[in-house]
Amino acid sequence: MQSLCYVRYMRRLWGPAQAYRLLKGTNMHRSVHQLQLHKKAMEDNKPWALFSEVGENGYLAEVTEIMEQHFKIICHKDFLQNPQLYGPKIQAMFVWNARPAAEPSLLSSLPSLKVVANGGVGIDHLDVPYINSLGVKVTNTPGVVSDATADIALGLLLASARKIVEGHQIAVDPKTTHIPESLMGVEVTGSTLGIIGMGHIGCRIAQRARGFDMKILYHNRNRRSVEDEQAVGASYCENMDDLLKESDFVMLAVNLSPATTGLISHRELSLMKPTATLVNISRGLVVDQDALVKALQSGTIRAAALDVTHPEPLPRDHPLLGLPNVLITPHVGTNTYTTTRRMVQRMVENGLAAVKGQSIPNEVKPK
Repeated sequence: MQSLCYVRYMRRLWGPAQAYRLLKGTNMHRSVHQLQLHKKAMEDNKPWALFSEVGENGYLAEVTEIMEQHFKIICHKDFLQNPQLYGPKIQAMFVWNARPAAEPSLLSSLPSLKVVANGGVGIDHLDVPYINSLGVKVTNTPGVVSDATADIALGLLLASARKIVEGHQIAVDPKTTHIPESLMGVEVTGSTLGIIGMGHIGCRIAQRARGFDMKILYHNRNRRSVEDEQAVGASYCENMDDLLKESDFVMLAVNLSPATTGLISHRELSLMKPTATLVNISRGLVVDQDALVKALQSGTIRAAALDVTHPEPLPRDHPLLGLPNVLITPHVGTNTYTTTRRMVQRMVENGLAAVKGQSIPNEVKPK
């Protein structure tokens, strides 16, 4: 306090420049230096984390700062330059878009690893039992992705129903002189939506569908409570076949598992209305794509709108890419700035909890 008063006095006497020079020799200057040393010590004490990369195939540059607040991060490419040096230091691995791949060869080089923190809900790319057998926790980010994914689901449904992409192409085509009568869509308002998979995302989709006065059916492994059903105006179909037969739009919002792989194939597609649309925002392997191609070519169903395929992207000669009644987006269900930041924040929270031995908010356990 005396030093501060002295500096104020000298500023009045000699001006700011002279007072600053005096400050260099005071306790305040030493305090600033101590703070800098303390900050460096805090940086050195941060746990190490491995992540994929910054850029087109990895994280947005602006979200890496969230990780850097709590972790000393190293990208996978840099790690591979000297795994013997970095491997023993890494306690957390942040997996984004299935990268870095949590393969045994990588995991075996991380003896201090405590957690694999996945960005997103789906963990079909992670061998949870094997990872757990190494004494490593697995986490994901449920909840924070629900709204953005539900938005893209309704966006795909509307775009397919009203032929929005085709309309745009006609509108901007320099050869266009009139609007063809063939640019006719189907009504969304008052139609029937069948949701297969009524988890967080399925419920958010149902909430949005109510705004279009849609009749909402759902099929789920377990029936939701009466309160949940009433909240979104949904009716339960114990038999998925009944949902398929009645729906104008069939929305897939399930997690990928052995039980849901190939869930929609020839038989299921044949049960749908010829005027129906299949919308998939879950995983590509939930649908038998060969069966889907045949159903679309033959008119078994009207159209398909897909945010997911298998593989991603599809081979450039894949028949789905050439069908006029297919709309495909490149797995962008969670691609908003807000949701991306929330996902990374949740990954960091899960990672910190695991490293500190605390209760983990979103731990995934083997079923």
